[in-house]
Amino acid sequence: MDPEELLNENSNEEKKKESPLLSLERDLKVYSESIHEVAIEIMVEGLSSYPIFIAYQHLVKLGELILDRDDLNMDWSINASTLEEFVEKRVIKKELQERFTKSYKNPHDFMCLFVVVPEGANFVYYPYKKG
Repeated sequence: MDPEELLNENSNEEKKKESPLLSLERDLKVYSESIHEVAIEIMVEGLSSYPIFIAYQHLVKLGELILDRDDLNMDWSINASTLEEFVEKRVIKKELQERFTKSYKNPHDFMCLFVVVPEGANFVYYPYKKG
């Protein structure tokens, strides 16, 4: 073992354990076209003007499974949902719905992701890949 390794134990652990968002970004590059198609379908069918996709690695009971990480040999699964379901299930409080819709990015250009990790969950907008 090198002396640097003894002094910088944490830095080696950090190198080994990458951020889960890096693996999510890799998966999204593969998933992008499929997610975009589902978003368009949700809007065209009149289900919602605000499609939301849940990205997770552990079981989540929200939305409908569209991309299963086990079936696809990936790191993340994706469920499709809508703003309306998020309000109905109280993930987004009814009184905050308008604020959410004002900050919602163009669904033709960006996927709205609700990223669930052990530390919590948050909304992220990720651009669809072009071409």
